[in-house]
Amino acid sequence: MNDFQAIADRVEIEALRGEFTDAAMMRDRPRMAALFTPDGVLSMPNVPVELVGREEILAGGERLQAQWDFFVQNTHPGAIRIDGDTATGRAYMHELARTLDGRQGQNFAVYHDRYRRTEEGWRFAERVYEVRYLDTSPLAGGAPRAEQGAEGSSEAGPEEASAWGAPAADERLERVAAALRANGFAAEILDDAAEARTRIKELIPEGSSVLTGASETLRLSGIDEDINAGGPYDAVRPRILGIDRATGADEIRRLAACPDFVVNSVAAVTETGALVLASGSGSQLPANAGGAARAVWIVGAQKVVPDLGTALRRIEEHVLPLENARCQAAYGMDSAVNRLLVLNAEPHPGRGTVLLLREAVGY
Repeated sequence: MNDFQAIADRVEIEALRGEFTDAAMMRDRPRMAALFTPDGVLSMPNVPVELVGREEILAGGERLQAQWDFFVQNTHPGAIRIDGDTATGRAYMHELARTLDGRQGQNFAVYHDRYRRTEEGWRFAERVYEVRYLDTSPLAGGAPRAEQGAEGSSEAGPEEASAWGAPAADERLERVAAALRANGFAAEILDDAAEARTRIKELIPEGSSVLTGASETLRLSGIDEDINAGGPYDAVRPRILGIDRATGADEIRRLAACPDFVVNSVAAVTETGALVLASGSGSQLPANAGGAARAVWIVGAQKVVPDLGTALRRIEEHVLPLENARCQAAYGMDSAVNRLLVLNAEPHPGRGTVLLLREAVGY
């Protein structure tokens, strides 16, 4: 190997390590997984976790990422030793992080690497993470909220209330759909609510018992009317409304808990492939969580957020004020977020379908 080739290889391997950190900071897990060979290994004994192959690296990374409030990673150059089409090396890391459950701190670590030359260029064959210093003292700082976009997002986050309604771009919707599928959901991208209205009729057999959530998305799209106004289904909501709440509370609870289908929307969907629902009474949550045999969620493009922390802010800053205004006008009372349901994955493949719309619908 001539000196020029050796220099070029070193530059490419160094760029590969920089790309890894950029993908981590931008929360772009598909890009990170693609930096490994198809049989590549990412091992973090301190977690502990060992992920083998691009699919495991993608899915495992999404699970870890869903726990972050914020995460900052800096890579410092280390040794590289090239031997033909393979190489070994080390990269030195400084990281600061806080998780949504309050764990936080900083560390200094080493990645022990093996690299392989492929048709795509140099790729990681293995990365083994070794922590050399760990400090779990409370961090004095935090991720800026109002001044910047959502931390870690590859796009500016909607931090002002007026921007929470902006629809996500197609590329971002594709990323969300891939993450949902990796988590066991079926996911489809449709142009608009009219397409969703047609697709619902294809997904739900006539005669099925169907519960609809109290959703502006369903109302505005016409799906609520299709199901509850004398359509070809055993509509649960009209039956519930016909029962005296004082004497028939148990019957209402049973009807709402386990229909054949539940059709609803969500308050947010994360780029890590999680669905977040908010409720005042909690009555519609059991069916969404697993009580219904099948579930279909219609989600407008404006509901895409980077992570769970941003989803909760979206609910507090955007969804709740709008729902509160609706409740005041309709019932003369305030709304509240008394119950939250987070669906991180669907353990029964085929049960849950997410229809992602390219347009903004509902809250």
